[in-house]
Amino acid sequence: MTTTPPQTISTGDFRIPETEISQRIATLQASLKRHKIDAALLAQRIDILYFSGTAQSGYLFIPAAGAPRLFIRRHFPRAVSESPLVNIHPIDGLKDLPARLKDRYGQLPGTLGLEFNVLPVRTYRYLQKLFPDSEFEDAASLVHQTRMIKSPWEVAQLELTADLSRSVFDYMRSAIRPGQTEMELSGIIEAYARKIGHGGGLRCRDFLTDLYSWHILSGSSGGRLGHLDSPASGAGTSVAFPCGAGYKRLAANEPVMIDFGTVLNGYHMDETRMFSLGPLPEEIHAACRATIEILQTLQQAMQPGVTMDAVFQLAVQTAEALGYKEQFLGPPGFKTTFIGHGVGLDLVEPPIVARGRQDKLEPGMVLAIEPKMVFENRFCAGIESMLTITETGCRLLSRVPEDIFFC
Repeated sequence: MTTTPPQTISTGDFRIPETEISQRIATLQASLKRHKIDAALLAQRIDILYFSGTAQSGYLFIPAAGAPRLFIRRHFPRAVSESPLVNIHPIDGLKDLPARLKDRYGQLPGTLGLEFNVLPVRTYRYLQKLFPDSEFEDAASLVHQTRMIKSPWEVAQLELTADLSRSVFDYMRSAIRPGQTEMELSGIIEAYARKIGHGGGLRCRDFLTDLYSWHILSGSSGGRLGHLDSPASGAGTSVAFPCGAGYKRLAANEPVMIDFGTVLNGYHMDETRMFSLGPLPEEIHAACRATIEILQTLQQAMQPGVTMDAVFQLAVQTAEALGYKEQFLGPPGFKTTFIGHGVGLDLVEPPIVARGRQDKLEPGMVLAIEPKMVFENRFCAGIESMLTITETGCRLLSRVPEDIFFC
């Protein structure tokens, strides 16, 4: 098969528009006011990128009212060229921040919002010394709520990534060969993806999560359980990295699950498809088809106002009706409690479509939905597609056909 590289290769000219940055800041400022927080101090790189347009190292101070200020440690010229913000200042380090803020705002904030879920304890304690009279509040949830609803411009960026991902999945069908190890195939696929624009680095806020593109599980590897918060962990390359692709060789007539993350200009796609070198045994083929049916059942039901728990329960009920109660989302005793997650500047971000979650689908959310089954120590079956919630339902963003690929 011949594949045509997409015309969406990332370049150094990519910029986040000023209108996007302004709207994001206004949304966060409204949340700060509602929660009676005087200002937010952001230190996490992707949060800074989201609200300023640059990922250069520094701190972003966003008051509940008034203009934000970006303080850059490194590299100031790049930050100025990348960010549409007016107030960008060089800074030697965090210790200089209180004096800078006093000079520009007249006083330090009485309540200061921080990213509690990513801020190191050491940095938090240092900030306590620098802002002894400030009361710290958790602003991470407010940042998440802002980032969770994608603008039309962001959805368009994700669609560009979807085009790139489609080309990568098309290439997989010509790259896969019997006798390859899972890790060898991973390298071949990733090399092609990077050649046509894949940014390489996948991001996730959770410090316990291993991020990598090579979640390729063939045959019995798909039935390997492990530490990964996913139905199937895979063998991995060693006890030091016990998940994802390993050194098992691909064989004819066995399932190969490829769960591949792609990123373009910071925006991710997270998709899974099943491949096979030749026909599959009927039991395996039926399980793969069942995951597709579950996914498409959920797509028909997902619309604004539906709770995350309702989506999860529908997935479980559909799997049970199809005869896969034991295998769905992992074997008994090891089942995951989610069926999907948000995607954007992080590969995994809120909302989480999980059991018991009563938060509701809203227009602008972008989600990866991933029904998967594990037949322990034998194989796995699964699919994952991305969609966006619209005013009346949902719209598929994934460009890769929802099918099994026979090579």
